[in-house]
Amino acid sequence: MKSIIQNPRAKILLLVTSYCLLVTLIGCDAFVRKFTRKRKKENLPKEELVLAPEEYKPPKMTKEEAYRQYVLYWKSWHDELINSLSGGASHKKQIDCANEALKNLDSLRGTLQEARQKKLDIYINQLKDLKKEIEKDLYGNNVSSNRLTAERIRRSILRDFSYNKIKDYLV
Repeated sequence: MKSIIQNPRAKILLLVTSYCLLVTLIGCDAFVRKFTRKRKKENLPKEELVLAPEEYKPPKMTKEEAYRQYVLYWKSWHDELINSLSGGASHKKQIDCANEALKNLDSLRGTLQEARQKKLDIYINQLKDLKKEIEKDLYGNNVSSNRLTAERIRRSILRDFSYNKIKDYLV
């Protein structure tokens, strides 16, 4: 019988290639592991579900601390409002600052006696009017007058509601 392939180099190359192919397909454990299904692990410990969340209450603040905190929050938001009106910030930023300043003034109102609440209501209404003016001023034509109004409201509140003047009227 005569061999089909006459060239000895071609025979050697064919033998080496077939040997490598045979070893790769049969003896490669990683190849087999790669394509076999892994068993599911059903014995893992299961975590318990929390059905009733715990409520964490903040520490009780004194009336002085609460008042000072609301004044600080209001002042920072009002300053941010004034900066946004003078720095050419976006219209949305101006409205957001006015809303936050109003929210903190309302919280501040709850710490005062009724007589002082009525006096603070005047400034709250002025700030609401200013917010309406800012909302109407889409193109920023009245930014300077709105900024002056905001500065006037800030000065008035700081003058009339400093802690030294209000400490006897806290609830």
